[in-house]
Amino acid sequence: MKYIVCEKPGEFLLKEKEAPKRKEGEALLQINKVGICGTDLHAYSGHQAFFTYPRILGHELASEVLEIDENEQGIRAGDKVVVMPYISCGKCVACRNGKTNCCTNISVLGVHGDGGMQEQITVPTNILLPANHLSDNEMAVVEPLAIGAHAIRRVNIKKGETVAVVGAGPIGIGIMKLAQIAGAKVIAIDMNEERLHYAKEKIDVDYIVKAGKDAIREISEITNGDLCTAVFDASGNKYALEACPDYMSHGGRFVMVGLSKGELTYTHPRIHAKEMTLMCSRNATTEDFKHVISVLDQFPTDSFITHSVDYTEMISNFDSWLNPKTGVIKATVKFN
Repeated sequence: MKYIVCEKPGEFLLKEKEAPKRKEGEALLQINKVGICGTDLHAYSGHQAFFTYPRILGHELASEVLEIDENEQGIRAGDKVVVMPYISCGKCVACRNGKTNCCTNISVLGVHGDGGMQEQITVPTNILLPANHLSDNEMAVVEPLAIGAHAIRRVNIKKGETVAVVGAGPIGIGIMKLAQIAGAKVIAIDMNEERLHYAKEKIDVDYIVKAGKDAIREISEITNGDLCTAVFDASGNKYALEACPDYMSHGGRFVMVGLSKGELTYTHPRIHAKEMTLMCSRNATTEDFKHVISVLDQFPTDSFITHSVDYTEMISNFDSWLNPKTGVIKATVKFN
């Protein structure tokens, strides 16, 4: 079978190997489509935390079951499934407390172990969710939306509150829509005016604000001086992460969804005066995946996926997906 491996930063190779053999407790999957996410882009660029090379990327997967044992979910060969790409140990303190998303021994497909950028893959049966009613495109966007769903659940959004989402990339766009579904008013913040336009026209956010020196003033005007009761960073940009508390109201919550490799600096009196609640949001749980699947009909999947190529064309196209000027939001790679 064919597979694509990131040998080192800046280098993909299309190779061939034997198809995998399924073990007990595993399912053999045919990969139909793979979504490209920020993790993949950063890994290719050499800027991804928790990463080693060579690595087969890909954890946003649309797949079909080829072989599987009898299981509690009743999934059978021929069924379409969504893959939750986080393999947890089930034994550590996080897992014992239901936080499998931040298992101390977590292995994420395409990050800590090889992912789905290949024609077939074996995975534990317990990370599969039935998805016969979803298209390949819909299956491929469930995982990034689940990241947003987890962040929303961490904050416990209340109907009517005003939240800011910094970063109008795929994760940020997902957070915007899911926050709306939860009943919040949403302010989208980004430097990229095309992304802001998309957030307004396709996601129907309430307000858009261009990041920069005037952002705080604009947010203050929108909220009548209150600022935002919850602020989500989905950019992973150091300067954005350090600016986010300035957009937050007194008594508010700040959630770091994007990941920066470096150190962050905050002026303690400024965040202390607001009694800021600082949260990090990592990965997602089964509950988050199920929620996304239940509301996916409210998400504009077709416009969200802006670029799609066959796996034979991925390597020649990948560099262009690093360039915001190409208008890419979500790219996908078709394997079958």
